[in-house]
Amino acid sequence: MTETGRANAPFVISMQTVTLVNKNHPLPSPLQATYCDSFLCRLRGLMFRHDLERGTGLLLVEGRVSRMDASIHMFFVYMDLAVVWINSNYGVVDTVLAKAWKPYYAPREPARFILEIHPDRLDEFRIGDQVEFNHG
Repeated sequence: MTETGRANAPFVISMQTVTLVNKNHPLPSPLQATYCDSFLCRLRGLMFRHDLERGTGLLLVEGRVSRMDASIHMFFVYMDLAVVWINSNYGVVDTVLAKAWKPYYAPREPARFILEIHPDRLDEFRIGDQVEFNHG
């Protein structure tokens, strides 16, 4: 079972949205992300997208805490992204401004969640911050 309470179906693309809260620093505007816990959703990510609204993003959910599993690529992503890596205790372990088409980014510490958001929002998250995902 996943954190959403449903069986993990690896080939189903989830369209559930979560609202993110930074418990250490209130966000200046709401941030909603697509909860992406299936293989196909994680595989597609934000590839082939040319823009991303400031209040939206993608929350990639891995099955375990890992540096390797939490690594990302930016091939076929036509825009820069703010990337926030979060561990299973909902603590921010790394952040980066990921540049379009760069082959590889990995967190400094193991992570389970990868938040991909508009690049202007990068400074809203710092290493050590605690975050919360509100489903529904």
